[in-house]
Amino acid sequence: MAKIMATTKLFGWGLLIAGLLIIGWTLFSSYNIFTGKAVAPEIFKAETKETELPTQAKTKTPTTQAELQKDMEKMIGEQLKGILPADTIPKMLNLAVWSMLAFILIFGGSQISTLGIKLINPIRKS
Repeated sequence: MAKIMATTKLFGWGLLIAGLLIIGWTLFSSYNIFTGKAVAPEIFKAETKETELPTQAKTKTPTTQAELQKDMEKMIGEQLKGILPADTIPKMLNLAVWSMLAFILIFGGSQISTLGIKLINPIRKS
């Protein structure tokens, strides 16, 4: 009986330490990601579009409504790139996904540690 109790306590300590290691690694990784020392896991990727550079032949004044509309779309697109870079949204989504994963890992680590604590100190009925 004493040997089973010692094995249970040893297993409980192992679970407690494993849970704390999971939590510690997650917090350390999150700190490194949010301070810029590491890159968040890349789930979402930005599609790179190659834009045409204006050449001498294409710098003519638009004469039709369709040409004018295309030129306006290009100018608005270039202005939007200056305000909001193309890779901003995928980076924000990747950080959000990492935050959710970190929450799950921390929650799981706490559950593992709680189980370890329960094995170390079993509730005794009098």
